[in-house]
Amino acid sequence: MGLIDTIRAKAKANRKTIVLPEGDEPRTIAAAEILAREGIATPILLNGSYAYAKAAEYAAALHDLRKAKGLTEAQAAELVADPMYYGMMMVKMGDADGLVSGAVHSTGDMLRPALQIIKTRPGMKLVSSSMLVECANRQIGQNGLLVCADCVVNPCPTAEELAHIAVAAAETARTLCDVDEPRVALLSFSTKGSARHDLVTKVQQAVEIAHGLAPSLLLDGEMQMDAALVPEVAAIKCKGSPVAGRANVLIFPDLQSGNIGYKTAQRIGGANCFAVLQGLASPCNDLSRGCSVEDIVNTVAMTAVQAQ
Repeated sequence: MGLIDTIRAKAKANRKTIVLPEGDEPRTIAAAEILAREGIATPILLNGSYAYAKAAEYAAALHDLRKAKGLTEAQAAELVADPMYYGMMMVKMGDADGLVSGAVHSTGDMLRPALQIIKTRPGMKLVSSSMLVECANRQIGQNGLLVCADCVVNPCPTAEELAHIAVAAAETARTLCDVDEPRVALLSFSTKGSARHDLVTKVQQAVEIAHGLAPSLLLDGEMQMDAALVPEVAAIKCKGSPVAGRANVLIFPDLQSGNIGYKTAQRIGGANCFAVLQGLASPCNDLSRGCSVEDIVNTVAMTAVQAQ
């Protein structure tokens, strides 16, 4: 059974309610029918026929949440008339377990209210992403599965932000991929000081910070991709590392390298790739505006498992 089949099965075993604020969009409607029919999740479509019965309650709660930032009662009422904000308030107030959008809206359209309302979970500095990469080569990662971060959200993370991304990606590996023992490699063009550069120093600092955040996590770096994945190379370049040669979580130093890396695996290596956001107090996930019905179903399934 492949990764996404496993995730769908996990979602069915503990069914969650996921709100879809783009409820008038045809692909979203078709996906909701599949989700309900197969028991993957209970979808809530926010569309023209949905009764926004809790608008006043949500507006009052949003005003209370944001009044210190200058939000007025009238502005709060106006915001919850927007399905995206109404959907976020459903999650915040416990009326839904998670949210998925992006067939129509941009990532920023979703992340802005998510950060204002849902916010990051305690102890997490930022929202980031993980790419679940399912490779044909079963010798790498966990039976061919790698969790790669950050490939979508943060263009140039600081050392502290890289450390938080690493910890969040390890949790994503546990939650979504059933990885009992995440082995996290912070990647660079250098392995253990083989090169000197400010970019290398940043990764080295991130490793130290991450050890402080999660002392029991198997995490090492800085290291090159081959040292992270190939035991024979690790034995030469990174001898004695608890991660090198066996990494199943890869942390890229910036968005350029992460985006290029996963798309190389996808387009040249034929890997299946599934993106999820991480770091929010409740799960919200973003779609590509070119997504298919199947993409929406899969993303809702991943969101439901994160909500478990």
